[in-house]
Amino acid sequence: MPKILDGRVVRDEIMADLKNKIGEFKTVPCLAIVKIGNDPDSDIYVQRKLAFAKKIGINAFIVDLAITLDGQKKEITQPALLAGIEKLNKDQTVNGIIIQSPLPEPLNWAEAVEKVAPEKDVDGLCSENVRKLLTNDKTGIVPATARGILTLLNYYKIPLKDKKVVVMGRSALVGKPIAVLMNNNDAKVTVVHSQTPEPEKITREADILIVAIGKPELVGADYVKEGQVIIDVGISAVLNSDGTRKIYGDVDFESVKDLVSAISPVPGGVGPMTVASLFQNLVAATTSSRH
Repeated sequence: MPKILDGRVVRDEIMADLKNKIGEFKTVPCLAIVKIGNDPDSDIYVQRKLAFAKKIGINAFIVDLAITLDGQKKEITQPALLAGIEKLNKDQTVNGIIIQSPLPEPLNWAEAVEKVAPEKDVDGLCSENVRKLLTNDKTGIVPATARGILTLLNYYKIPLKDKKVVVMGRSALVGKPIAVLMNNNDAKVTVVHSQTPEPEKITREADILIVAIGKPELVGADYVKEGQVIIDVGISAVLNSDGTRKIYGDVDFESVKDLVSAISPVPGGVGPMTVASLFQNLVAATTSSRH
């Protein structure tokens, strides 16, 4: 069996550290989660964030701009969404803002993210923070999933310098930031995506394979080589015939477990690290705003 890169163990250590830091603040940090509409997977992520916030003593709340003050549903326009975000930008009691994806059509998620003030963009996805990531400017906020993966690799003492890292997926939310951050840490990075011919030939050359494509168990034994380290970012909730849901990663664990040297599980790997990293970003943003 491979070494299991358990994100829950690392998350719990981060949680304890953040709780100590927050205990030294005179006022409690505050996170606003802008969420519109109902999406089962999104709802799970939001509840995990709220639970984490409660455990470490942070005030986190949901802002649903599609609900009126008396609790009634209403249609929300893009200008109204942007105006709501700007109000949060100006609210000095709010230290961090995230725009929970997906937003219902025709709302534009990318434009909403861009409206978030860079210093409150704890997801690290607005153009100012992306620019700083691209230029390796340490004053920027690093996207939470990318930061979480780097922390996970560092915790388990998996070196990046001069290692061949292949990232499967090129989304702006996950794949691209991961590739840039790995490159910033002196890895030799290759990105594989849906238009890459014979991707398994490339992935088999990797020392570290990071999979972020959102397709349950796509990556099997033909994509990997013996001794690889695999980071499985994918998480898909598949509805079974009996009405229950089962969580799958992008990697077929049973198919690769006898080949690889280490692998992050799904669930329990990258997911907990993303949440922990989000709150590391929030605490850092709160600290910066008070100096």
